Amino acid sequence: MIIVTTENIPGKQISEAIGIARGSTVRARNVGRDIFAGLKNLVGGEINEYTKLQADSREEALERMKQDAEKMGADAIVNVRFATSVITQGAAEILAYGTAVKLG
Repeated sequence: MIIVTTENIPGKQISEAIGIARGSTVRARNVGRDIFAGLKNLVGGEINEYTKLQADSREEALERMKQDAEKMGADAIVNVRFATSVITQGAAEILAYGTAVKLG
């Protein structure tokens, strides 16, 4: 499965747009990470616990988007984007979406 953020795939021709492929996950912080993050806030710098949580969330959303496109019979996904939204205090959704296409 080819996944790109562009409208086109160099060297490939899109023969059909199938529909929107999407994948999402909702993740919550945990108390252990919050304690370390609070300490890091005192001295400044990157909060690695949250960076890893976000990276894992993006990968899961991408994988779910890919599975959605495969169910539609797509060969690729173009115009891939991410969106986030707060669900409740301490929990957020990561959404990956793009156009599932057939290559000709």
